[in-house]
Amino acid sequence: MSTAEQGAGRVRQLRLVVAVPDDEDFDGVLAFYRDVIGMPVAEAYDGDGGTRVVILDAGRATLELSNAAQVRMIDAIETEGGHSRQLRVALEVDDSETATTDAVAQGAALIAAPRETPWRSLNSRLEGPGGLQLTLFQELDA
Repeated sequence: MSTAEQGAGRVRQLRLVVAVPDDEDFDGVLAFYRDVIGMPVAEAYDGDGGTRVVILDAGRATLELSNAAQVRMIDAIETEGGHSRQLRVALEVDDSETATTDAVAQGAALIAAPRETPWRSLNSRLEGPGGLQLTLFQELDA
């Protein structure tokens, strides 16, 4: 049995949980990822004591594991030597230039403008609300 077959069917969903700090506007963070980045609300719940959670649909999820050498190489390509955090969220979009412009206009900090990678995607790097480092990428040969 192959490694892929051994793990097939065990995980049904990948969910990244972002703890929005108390000093950050929850509705503003939600609006950024829902309206600017384009992830529709899948579920939302309010509870006792002011608790709140909103689950956004991000399409297909994968977990990319990269060794340190790979991370350094990606950082060199995407940011000319900037540094990734341990967790960086990469989102495939239809038009990375427009998505990047919209994200910056709505409060994301630009780390690196869209640039073509050797594997033919157009990638930008941002610091998004909620403390997430983001890569927005567009596959050019799709």
